[in-house]
Amino acid sequence: MPTVEPHLKLKAQIYLGDEIAIGPGKIDLLEAVARTGSISAAGREMGLSYRRAWLLVDTMNRCFAEPLVATAHGGAGGGGARITPAGEEVLRRYRALQSAIEAAATDAAKGLMQALAPQPK
Repeated sequence: MPTVEPHLKLKAQIYLGDEIAIGPGKIDLLEAVARTGSISAAGREMGLSYRRAWLLVDTMNRCFAEPLVATAHGGAGGGGARITPAGEEVLRRYRALQSAIEAAATDAAKGLMQALAPQPK
């Protein structure tokens, strides 16, 4: 049997009260909204219902001092959504936090990973 390469998986979530203000799923949703210009298209891209995607955006917008996503109502000109400057800043800061956590934790976890068996028994 081949050796299995160990790896470390971390998830950074920031809570405001009982709400997850930001975490990896919400960051992925922000990036999808930025790409697609739409909450519904972003949700579809991620396999989420429109309602679930909208609830996640609503939570982010309620938890931050400034909205992260701005929406325009539909109609003849169409609706849509865009990431605000605050949303772009949150994306940048979260990705920097994620990189810092992974770098620090990978160094700290080396000894544990070296103690693992070559594969699960």
